[in-house]
Amino acid sequence: MNTAGARGPGGLRIVRLANFVTPASGGLRTALEELGRGYLAAGHEPVLIVPGSSARDERTPQGRVITLPGPVLPGTGGYRVLADRRRLTGLLETLRPDRLEVSDRTTLRWTGEWARRARTPAVMVSHETADGVLRAWGVPAAAAARTADRLNARSARAYTRIVCTTQWAEREFGRIGARNVVRAPLGVDLRRCRPERRSTALRARHLRGEDVLLLLCSRLSVEKRPGRALDALAVLRGLGVRAALLVAGDGPLRSGLAHRARTAGLPVEFLGHVSGRERVADLQAAADICLAPGPAETFGLSALEALACGTPVVVSASSALPEVVGAAGPAAADTGEAFAAAVRALLAGPERERRAAARSRAELFGWDRSVAAFLAAHEVPEFHGTAGARA
Repeated sequence: MNTAGARGPGGLRIVRLANFVTPASGGLRTALEELGRGYLAAGHEPVLIVPGSSARDERTPQGRVITLPGPVLPGTGGYRVLADRRRLTGLLETLRPDRLEVSDRTTLRWTGEWARRARTPAVMVSHETADGVLRAWGVPAAAAARTADRLNARSARAYTRIVCTTQWAEREFGRIGARNVVRAPLGVDLRRCRPERRSTALRARHLRGEDVLLLLCSRLSVEKRPGRALDALAVLRGLGVRAALLVAGDGPLRSGLAHRARTAGLPVEFLGHVSGRERVADLQAAADICLAPGPAETFGLSALEALACGTPVVVSASSALPEVVGAAGPAAADTGEAFAAAVRALLAGPERERRAAARSRAELFGWDRSVAAFLAAHEVPEFHGTAGARA
């Protein structure tokens, strides 16, 4: 295992902060790991600081990972936050970062002011839209927009750069006239996620006698709208489509969704958290169609992974995913009926063509491109040096 942690000559120490990361979390954890690997390979020294149940300091393939004890945020299904500001400040002062990268636009926004006082260039990565999350939690659209504008204005003032992964995510900063916003897409592992992983035996095992295998690969929380996948399944079954739904993921809504499926007699299999990216890729390749109903998604790594596995995705028209999947998957209005209609439209076309289109789209998104864009946001050259001790 590559456990390098020190930067090479000419490289920089890039300290990254993130909340809401657990061993069971998905897209954010994947992005942090892949970017860390890329920074390390480019000769820099990535240091990731995350919350956990106890303190740890490890050397990993993505660089150094420091875990600080952090409390569980109620109602989030186990997410923790870096709440000890004094301890985190002391650690940052000890690390003396050359660059700071923050993946939490709420509880960690104060670190932008710390970076300014320390004269450290800092970027905040917008992994979700503020108004989208607020609307997902039931805040009326007008109030959500006003609150988001205030939060975004503070973030734009606090950081050297705001990094958005899609044009869709960038719009809410354009609305307030922020001039320090740059775009950097995320990526997908095209070697791990590939159509050749498709297993007819695995597909048959989860179909359980039905004809069409749908997959929802998502955290089961309110902002992801997992219930819409069950809505779509119920509509499809009512129209005579013998579809089954496989759910890979866990979260606070799981018990309610499972009860609903049992009560309605819907063929839904809940796998819970699926550990191991290889196993997740096998499921994504085995499915006929994946569903991505989250209306506040700003990129959608799981959807992109499904495309790389050759599986088309039906996405929420309200999210950034239509921008990511392009013609490889239809965008549906946020109703079960619309998602069911999109599934039927995909099924009406030749399977080989829809799977080839999915893979072709995913091939536009490699992690090398993403790493280069993030380093450019840091105004760091793509230096490739030999790891060495930091002076």
